[in-house]
Amino acid sequence: MSAAHDRGRLLGQVLRSMATDRGVVEELVRAARGQSPEVARLPEAENRRHVEVLLATGLDFFERSDEPDEQDFRAAETLGADRAAQGISIDGLLRGVQAARTQAMKIAIARSRAVGVPDEVLLEGMVDLDRYTGVLERHVVNGYHTAELELSRTNRDANTHLLRRLLLPGDGPPPEPAQLRRAGLSPDGLYHCLVSDVTQPGEARALEQRLLGCGGVYGLVEGRLAGLSARRPTSADLDALLVVAPATALTALRDVHPLCVAALRIAGRAGRRGVHDLTDLSGQVALAAQPVLADLLRGTLAGLDHADDFHRELVGTALVYLDHGQRLGHAAAALHVHPNTVRYRLDRLAEITGTPWDDTAEAPSTVLGTLHHWWALRTWLDHHPLQR
Repeated sequence: MSAAHDRGRLLGQVLRSMATDRGVVEELVRAARGQSPEVARLPEAENRRHVEVLLATGLDFFERSDEPDEQDFRAAETLGADRAAQGISIDGLLRGVQAARTQAMKIAIARSRAVGVPDEVLLEGMVDLDRYTGVLERHVVNGYHTAELELSRTNRDANTHLLRRLLLPGDGPPPEPAQLRRAGLSPDGLYHCLVSDVTQPGEARALEQRLLGCGGVYGLVEGRLAGLSARRPTSADLDALLVVAPATALTALRDVHPLCVAALRIAGRAGRRGVHDLTDLSGQVALAAQPVLADLLRGTLAGLDHADDFHRELVGTALVYLDHGQRLGHAAAALHVHPNTVRYRLDRLAEITGTPWDDTAEAPSTVLGTLHHWWALRTWLDHHPLQR
């Protein structure tokens, strides 16, 4: 009888006796629970099942004559998947697996020597046993990561569906309190509604990972990454446009979300990046909600021609002047021209439209009067007549 055959036969007997020995199983359970607090929080019956699976797979490994294939480690992958579903971290899982692995090796060596396995045969057997346990561990980890990805995808889908129900009126009734709690939201909490200009799934996942540090839930809503944040995010190194509403109750979100979307479009047309508060864009959002009135105002600017670049320059100058508090010096600095150039352009605009645009008017402009002028100019400049 060859040494290789002896090795397989004797070690097979040792592993068979270990797999059916309740005391060995309990010893490995204690080792795993002692080294991993997360594993120790599981019921002991679950830990025993874990150990019995590993021992049974090891016994099969030593008793077969050919090399094992992937199917032979399916039980190990299932075990890893179970731990992921139970919320055990990969570090906690490996601590338990490795502690049981080390203890099993010690018991196997002691029992092999007790039944007369020669040291040289035992050494070869332990090399094989170590190789087996290494392969087994890799399959446990693989099962864990595969399940983790699937669970992550499932949770993301569930959170996205919940988010759409909170933000969109046509996506079913608002979620129940229990559903909100499962997603990590407090039914009575206040959350920042946010909308981004990120639409690509890969980019959305990357931004979502950054936003998760602020708490809340995120997902693709109407094709763009949106979410509910427990804390206002910052714009540090953010290569995206994000509009954030003040923290509000979950019941108000269906009214707040469309305002964020409108503000996002306005900020996007202006070429803005980073994080912007909805309230800072509230004026433009309110005006954009009245397109018919805006069109009527645009019609009061008689004499201006969209095809004339000089006219467009005049309107742009007037907008900068109004945006800078109707101060010539500030407007000139923003435009990189002399203050007299700004005054000349305002005078020319007044000649064309019949409306004074600077502080030389007899009656000082009121807040509403300034708003009237700004809205008319902005609408005219943004208007794109059809090409003929």
